Amino acid sequence: MEFTPPAAAPSAPRPVVRRTGRPPLTERRKAATRLDISRQAVRLFAAHGVAGTSADEIAAAAGLSTRTLWRYFPSKEECVRPLLTTGLEDIVERLRDWPPGVPLTEALGLDADDAGRTSDSVEVAQLVRLTGDEPGLRAVWLQIHSEAADAFAAILAEREGRDAADLAVRVRAGTLNVALRIAVEEWARHAGAPGAPALRHVMRAALAHAAAVLPD
Repeated sequence: MEFTPPAAAPSAPRPVVRRTGRPPLTERRKAATRLDISRQAVRLFAAHGVAGTSADEIAAAAGLSTRTLWRYFPSKEECVRPLLTTGLEDIVERLRDWPPGVPLTEALGLDADDAGRTSDSVEVAQLVRLTGDEPGLRAVWLQIHSEAADAFAAILAEREGRDAADLAVRVRAGTLNVALRIAVEEWARHAGAPGAPALRHVMRAALAHAAAVLPD
């Protein structure tokens, strides 16, 4: 099975909604604050564990009051969400703009040399490794991917003129989601080791394996 885009339904074409500019300054500041909290939380969780880290310590490390911290996140475990969602948000945006006839790996930008690289790659790898040992962080990681599967299903359904609740759509969206999640976990497991593969290579391999076990 090739992960290539299905033919568009013969109905009216989907309107393309694109961003018209940068988010307002206040929104950018909030996003920057959330990301800083996330980085500080990962640093403390890696050093002391989730149980050994308090919300007060995370807030202090981020230069905030604990009350302000709770305005951004409902729990200390949720503080890691911004670092875990950045890559998935980019994938969702790319899928929405996936042109017919273009292979999925190309649509996701996995053919580019800098695919998957961010200024937080080290922290993300560390955090994903922590999700394997910390149940609270694992729950956040899996919840994020559950939300991603729903987003993938909605995009695929809209492309095909089908219902997002359709079994075939959900299975394909779930397959894509699991392949990407396992790829990130595999990349994180080896990140930093000599000769470790780049994230884009692991993601491409995971998508190829998914296609091989789900033939047309």
